[in-house]
Amino acid sequence: MPKSLSILQNIHHPLFDKYKVTVQVKRDDLLHHIISGNKWRKLKYNLRQIKEGVYQGALTFGGSYSNHIHAFAYACKLQKIPCIGVIRGEARYASNFTLAWAKHWGMQCHFVDRKTYRRRFDTEFLTELSELYPNYFFIPEGGSNTLAIPGVAEIVTELNQQTNFDTLLTPVGSGGTLAGLISGDTVANSKQHRILGIAVLKQAAYLVDEIKCLLSPQGKRHNNWQLLTNFHRGGYGKFSPDDVKRILAFNQQTGVIFEPVYSGKMVLALLDLLAQGYFSVNERIVLLHTGGLQGLGGMIEQGKLKAEDWPILTKVDE
Repeated sequence: MPKSLSILQNIHHPLFDKYKVTVQVKRDDLLHHIISGNKWRKLKYNLRQIKEGVYQGALTFGGSYSNHIHAFAYACKLQKIPCIGVIRGEARYASNFTLAWAKHWGMQCHFVDRKTYRRRFDTEFLTELSELYPNYFFIPEGGSNTLAIPGVAEIVTELNQQTNFDTLLTPVGSGGTLAGLISGDTVANSKQHRILGIAVLKQAAYLVDEIKCLLSPQGKRHNNWQLLTNFHRGGYGKFSPDDVKRILAFNQQTGVIFEPVYSGKMVLALLDLLAQGYFSVNERIVLLHTGGLQGLGGMIEQGKLKAEDWPILTKVDE
């Protein structure tokens, strides 16, 4: 299973010197070579719930190149949990980079069209799935539910042991990671930090309510965070050739690989915010690397990226 603690790495870039900030990366991408980043954090207590219960298996939702689906399939393999993925898209995607591995690890793929997939939160549709797959534990898209919160919150506990920092940045897809970080910072018996989420999809303002809903069981007010919605680079999974060049240059400069769908958009947001004078002099910034590097294989497969630019984690061997 993944490591219990990820390292914190100092990185350097000319802009950091220019704007007099320090930047470190919380390397959750190194937690495990397959179940990496926020996916393991969010799955940790969900899997424990399944193992401690009397469930027949686990079911979750995701796109045909989903990092969550990929990590979930392998985690269930390790835990010997039968698993089903409700996949947005046609069955022709079954042999793509991500799903071929998910099936190899034992996942049963249930394909639905986009119209049906939009019903993934509807009680009627969930009831239909429950009847089709009785006694399966359901985990939402991206793994973002209340059981995900304590797993992600542990990141802040670790950071408080590793460093002193002012601001923590994370990419945001479904909102669970940001909610967990907010929760962890509230629970921590220390100075509250600023938590900034960088939305990777367009029209993401609705996630504010989703995040508040995930935090609501705590019964506390959280005022230490913000979701920034103007750095999506055109929408989920979208990026320009210039975006890729900037990310590749940053990767080379820092020695850390960031991909362009999640962590790379966080990096570009950081650089843009620095140029806008957003951060204070001597501000101590931590970037959360949420993994997702398996997605490079799918983007290369689709022709969105060049394989020679990303000689890492485009294959797995288990």
